[in-house]
Amino acid sequence: MYDTIIVGAGPAGLTSAIYTCRAKKKTLVLEALSYGGQIINTLDIENYPAAPHISGFDFATKLYNQAKELGAEIVFEKVVDIKDNTDYKEVITKNNTYKTKTIILATGAENRKLGLENESDLIGRGVSYCATCDGAFYKGKDVAIQGGGNTAIEEAIYLSDIAKTVYLILRRDEFRAEETLINQLKEKENVKFILNSNVTKLNANEKLESIEVTNKDGQSTIINISGLFIAVGRVPENENFRKIIKLNEAGYVEAKEDCHTNVEGIFTAGDNRVKTVRQLVTATADGAVAATEAIKYINGK
Repeated sequence: MYDTIIVGAGPAGLTSAIYTCRAKKKTLVLEALSYGGQIINTLDIENYPAAPHISGFDFATKLYNQAKELGAEIVFEKVVDIKDNTDYKEVITKNNTYKTKTIILATGAENRKLGLENESDLIGRGVSYCATCDGAFYKGKDVAIQGGGNTAIEEAIYLSDIAKTVYLILRRDEFRAEETLINQLKEKENVKFILNSNVTKLNANEKLESIEVTNKDGQSTIINISGLFIAVGRVPENENFRKIIKLNEAGYVEAKEDCHTNVEGIFTAGDNRVKTVRQLVTATADGAVAATEAIKYINGK
C-alpha cells in the first residue's frame, strides 16, 4: 500500500514526489515513456526563476535525481485505469495493479502536431509550440504561426514585438479567436495574414529554413523563415480516466487552484488540468500544491 501514486514523471509529477517524500510518505511515480515530459525538448530554458540557461533535459534530470534521492520509487509503466474503492484506490497499468491512499494525476498535455515530415526532428531547431518559451531566440528574424484560435493570436501579438515579420497562417478565412485580440493583432504593421492555407512542408538543413504553404486551391508558396510556431491546440493525457474523473469538453481535468478533482483523495497537477497559464513554473507550482493537499488528506485519515 502506497501513501500516494503519481501518474506522470514530468515537472509537475516529480515536484509532487519531492514534496510527498520529504513528508515521509511512501511514493510511487508511474511514467509511460521517459521522465521530464515536454520540457526535455527545450534546448534553453530562460524563464524559470534562478535557473537561467539550463536545457530542458538537464532540468528534468535534476528533478528526477532529486526525487529518487529522497526515496521516490519510479517505475516506467503506462497507467490504463484507476479505481476508487471504499478504503483505498487502485492504479492499474498494463502489467500490474497498485494500491494507494491517494493519487496525483500529472499526465500533462501533448501539443497537437501538424503531422509533417521532420516536424518532431526540428523541435528546438526552428519548430516550436510555445512563443513565450522560445520567441526570444527569433529576435529580428522572420517567423510564422499556424493557427487561428486565441493562443495563436496571442502568440502572434507577442512575436510581433520581437520578430522582424510574423506570418499568420490560417486554414479558414475567419478567426476563432476573440475579436479584441484580432483587432489588436491587425494593428501590428509587421504581421502578414495568409488565409485559407496550411503549412504543408518543412524545408531544413540542420535548422528550419523555409516552409511550403498551400492554399485551398492547391497553389503552393515557399516562405523563408527561421521559426515556425504551431498553435493548433493541445491534447491532454486524460482519456483513460474519463470514467471516474470529471473532464471538460476538451478533455482537461476540471480542478481549481487547490488541484482537487471531483473524487476525494484524487488530485491533479500540471498541464492536464483546466488552467490559464501552462508553463514550467506553473507545472511545478501545481506539483507542490497537489502534494500538499494529498499529504493533508492522508494525515486527516
